[in-house]
Amino acid sequence: MATATALPPSSTSQAIPEKMRCLKKLAAAPGLELVEGVPVPKIGPTDCLIKVTHAGICGTDRHIYEWDAWAASRVPVGVTTGHEFVGRIVAVGAACKHRKVGDRVSGEGHIGCGRCPACRQGEGHICEHVDIIGIDRDGCFAEYLSIPEWNVWGVPDVIPDKVAAIFDPLGNAMHTVMAAGVSGQNVLVTGVGIIGLMAVSIARHAGAGKIFVTDMDPKRLAIAERLGADQSFSAQDPKWVARVREATNGHGVDVLLEMSGNGRALSDGLDCLRNGGTAALLGLAAKPVTIDLPNQVIFKGAKLLGINGRRMFETWYQVEKFLVAGRIELDEILTHVLPMEEFHQGFKLMQSGEGIKIVLEIAR
Repeated sequence: MATATALPPSSTSQAIPEKMRCLKKLAAAPGLELVEGVPVPKIGPTDCLIKVTHAGICGTDRHIYEWDAWAASRVPVGVTTGHEFVGRIVAVGAACKHRKVGDRVSGEGHIGCGRCPACRQGEGHICEHVDIIGIDRDGCFAEYLSIPEWNVWGVPDVIPDKVAAIFDPLGNAMHTVMAAGVSGQNVLVTGVGIIGLMAVSIARHAGAGKIFVTDMDPKRLAIAERLGADQSFSAQDPKWVARVREATNGHGVDVLLEMSGNGRALSDGLDCLRNGGTAALLGLAAKPVTIDLPNQVIFKGAKLLGINGRRMFETWYQVEKFLVAGRIELDEILTHVLPMEEFHQGFKLMQSGEGIKIVLEIAR
């Protein structure tokens, strides 16, 4: 947690309350609790205090809400959850040099150590000692958030609050698409959940050739086609792999974007990949998966890319430029904006599939 420090008067906006509301994980069991009277975070000399206006619910938050095996093994009871947000700075530490009170900002939720080989070589998103807001330290399902100035990202006014709040998942999709180099390439997206749908839109505007998608949900497949996919296939169709290869003159796709975390989807996707193709893997499997390493990877000369988070801050610049230029369609993906008090409904909408991306309004 950030340490407290005295702030010079010029670094603080109008009076900041001592207490706030937030969503906390208070028991090793399903659910979250809306808690009143929690102390507003103190900030250190290089931190910013942000009044959060909107925060996105993501798949990680759903894992925490449902308290599955991953969450039980990773998330400390008592933490304030949430890591996707937008808001305005209301106080800055005495050593902050680049941000000021009143700035409208989002922020990178991976807080690197700055000392490990990954951080020192420009790969802070895979820091060996990373702290993630909403998991390792208190997050943004709260009226106020403390975060290092280094992690703060200024948001152009042209980007609406509900979109600015979801730079994080947009960044995951952008990182996956850009790392794979989709321009002029035939692309297969396995799994069109929130980030998979975002990836379809990004890939289309990034100059992909044919885009194929597969999923179990016919509604999501239909949305993917409206976002730019050329053909969609039910993952239950035993002939879908053969149909993708047929549509690519028997060669297979140039790029696989694996977004589902499903072992069968990964294996089928690799079967669709041409010799020398690239597979960018973002989906997280709940348990170890099995692939045919010789035939699906080695003899193909396939390139497998593990994608984690967003490149700091290359991916953030890319997301901002795409949004400002209107090159990511989000109307059918960002389905609900709810007040924080209705967070249970937000998670239920995700669980039922009625909602896709849910944003909570924390404060006005």
